[in-house]
Amino acid sequence: MNKKAILIVLDSVGIGALEDAAAYSDVGADTLGHIINTCHPKLPNLMALGLANIDGASFPGAAAQPTGSYGKLREVSAGKDTTTGHWEIAGVQLSRPFPTFPNGFPQEFIDRFERATGYGTLGNKPASGTAILDELGEEHIATGKLIVYTSADSVFQIAANEAVVPLEELYRCCEVAREMLKGELEVGRVIARPFVGEHAGAFKRTGGRRDYSAVPPETMCDLLERQGKTVYGVGKIEDIFGHRGITKSNHAAGNPACMEATFAAMQEDFDGLLFVNLVDFDMVFGHRRDVKGYAGALEVFDAQLPQIQAMMGEEDILILTADHGCDPCHSGTDHTREHTPLLVWGKNVKAGVNLGTRATYADISATILHFFGVQNTLKGTSFLGDIAK
Repeated sequence: MNKKAILIVLDSVGIGALEDAAAYSDVGADTLGHIINTCHPKLPNLMALGLANIDGASFPGAAAQPTGSYGKLREVSAGKDTTTGHWEIAGVQLSRPFPTFPNGFPQEFIDRFERATGYGTLGNKPASGTAILDELGEEHIATGKLIVYTSADSVFQIAANEAVVPLEELYRCCEVAREMLKGELEVGRVIARPFVGEHAGAFKRTGGRRDYSAVPPETMCDLLERQGKTVYGVGKIEDIFGHRGITKSNHAAGNPACMEATFAAMQEDFDGLLFVNLVDFDMVFGHRRDVKGYAGALEVFDAQLPQIQAMMGEEDILILTADHGCDPCHSGTDHTREHTPLLVWGKNVKAGVNLGTRATYADISATILHFFGVQNTLKGTSFLGDIAK
C-alpha cells in the first residue's frame, strides 16, 4: 500500500536561540516568539498540534490536549544557511560552514568569471537583493554588465534584467560560476536573480530564480530513490540538493504557488516523500524585517493546515519544521542560529507526545527512513517508535 511522508520546511521559522548562538551574534534570537508576541497572529491549527507546548516556547497558546506530537530540533552543523539546514534535515552534518565574503569575492575570481562568461560585472559586495537593483539596475541596463553580490549567507548571486540578459543566458552564467567556485570559494549556493522593470523604484524580481547548490554528500533523498521510492520536491528543494535524489519536482516560486503544488502532489498516487520548502517566510519577510508580513504568512499557512490533513491517507505522516531562523526583530537582516520546531501529525501518529529537544535536525531523516523501512546509514535517531500508534 502506498504511503506518503509529507515534510514541509517553513523556511526560517526558528523557535529560539541555540546554545552556541553567541558565536553567531544571535543571542536572544527567537523568530516565532518575537513574531507571535508582537503581532499576535491567529494560529489555531498550529497551536492545536502543539506549537506552544514545545519546551521553552516563549509564547502563549499551549493546548490542553495537543492533537500532534511536538518538540524542537538542535542544529549540529556549523552555519545557519538554507543549504546547511536542509542537508542536516536530510541526514548530513557539516563540520565547517560554507564560506562567506563580507568584503566581496576576490578580484582574481571576478576577473576569471568575467572572462569565462563574456560579461563584465557590477557590485561584488554584500547587499540587499532589492536595494542593489535600485542602486545598479539602470547601469546594468545601460552597460549589459551582470550585477553580482553576496550577503551574510554563503551565496554568489547574479542579478540581470530579463530584457537585457535572457533567462537561459543568466542560468548559463550561474552554471559557470558554480563550476568555478571550488575549494575555499565553495559557497553553499549560486543564485540566479532575474528581474524586470526599466528604472530604479520600478524593478521587481521575478519567479525565475534558480539556486545552484554545492553537491551534497549522500542524503536521505538518495537512499529513498535507491529503494524505488518517489522523492517529490516542491519549491527550491531540487536546487538545494543539486537535483540529486529527487525523482520528481515542481519548481514553484513563493508560498502560494508552493502550497498549490503541494495540494496537487498530494492528489497523486505515489509511495514516498513529498519534500516542500516554503521560501517566503525567509525571503520576503524575514530578510526584509517585515514582522507583520511574517505574521500574516503564518496565518495563511495555518489556515491551510486542515486541507493538508484532510487530504492525507490512513498511513501518511506530516512533519513540519524549519531550516534555521531569520528573526525580523533581531539585529540585521541575516539568518539567526536557532532551534527549529518539530510538529508531527497523522491518523496513526500518537497525539500529545513531547519529543523534547532532539539532538540534531537529522532525526527527521532517520524517522522518514524508518517510516519507509529503509536502513539509515546517515546521522540521526528515529523518533517513529515514540509516536506510532
